[in-house]
Amino acid sequence: MTEATRTLRIAMLAPISWPVPPEGYGPWEKVVWSLTEELVHKGHEVTLFAAAGSQTSAQLVETIPHPLSNWPEDELRTPQQLDPQSGLLVGPPDFRVLEQQHIATCMEAVRGGSFDVVHSHLHVHALVFSRLIPCPMVSSLHGAAWVKSLHPVFDRYRDQPFVSLSQAERQMKPDLNYVATVHNGIPLGEFPLCTEKEYYLLFAGRLSPEKGPDCAIEIARLAGRPLRLAGLIEPQHQTFFDEKVKPHLDDGNVTYLGCLPQKELAKQYQRAAAVLFPISWCEPCSWVGIEAQASGTPIIGTRYGYLPELIREGETGFLVDTVKEAAAAVDRLGELDPRACRANVQARFSVQTMAAGYERVFRKVIGEED
Repeated sequence: MTEATRTLRIAMLAPISWPVPPEGYGPWEKVVWSLTEELVHKGHEVTLFAAAGSQTSAQLVETIPHPLSNWPEDELRTPQQLDPQSGLLVGPPDFRVLEQQHIATCMEAVRGGSFDVVHSHLHVHALVFSRLIPCPMVSSLHGAAWVKSLHPVFDRYRDQPFVSLSQAERQMKPDLNYVATVHNGIPLGEFPLCTEKEYYLLFAGRLSPEKGPDCAIEIARLAGRPLRLAGLIEPQHQTFFDEKVKPHLDDGNVTYLGCLPQKELAKQYQRAAAVLFPISWCEPCSWVGIEAQASGTPIIGTRYGYLPELIREGETGFLVDTVKEAAAAVDRLGELDPRACRANVQARFSVQTMAAGYERVFRKVIGEED
């Protein structure tokens, strides 16, 4: 076996908010699972460090007893109080400590020298250990540089190898040591092509201000089309939902489907006339646009983040600057061929393309490729 083809020993450090793979929401966990499975399929030795309950064909090391978002409610509700029998202060779990335990379990395993590379998907939280282990740590950003409070850590470790999910993502912290851009990639079989579309428009994703569900509602109103909304309402955005989205659910034109499992969301992609993506932030590489296009569904989106890298103007969707332009683009959907949308993802956003990109990154950082 040549150096260029030898098996790599990879420590995959997953997020722990959701299980791997996630049942519904959990975009980073979805990346980790898809990438891990494909790397194993390619013959590499991958050890996945993840929360208990995760499923993988790689070797699994369960670092904490539950994913943080699925922690037992009775433990979360435990009040902080003095236990008179033990004399100890008891209370709910400390998620910060659990994340430290998760990272430490991986770092202790890596220190034994049995891995070629660590691939971290944990914002900056594992980055601080990158100079203390005997192999390189590659960090995928997943939008972390958007959070300015994390920049001091990025500044201290800017020489470490980083992977951006899109070229656009780099603008949030351009001075990092980017070794590659690797777009997210999906298993195409999970999102079948559908060429027969219905009349409704679809918004999928977190229902937060920067994602623009309120703009999607206005676009659908101007275009005279029904709109379906699917996605997670985070606690910090409940007021936004209640004020900007919920009042429109009574007019019969807007329907909220909840946070759908992937199989149910895939069905919505397949039949939608288009997916609306009126974001107002530098989205690094959302699953929604890729999954929708794999299903043969075009995107109408703003010129933010990775969308100009995904959308082929006038072929797989339309890039717009205003709500009115987006509504006008709805009238042009008949110009687009669902098969072109599918071909775009097959060529550039498949799980095989993603895994090949990371494989090149790993070989580069360990000195096997230029």
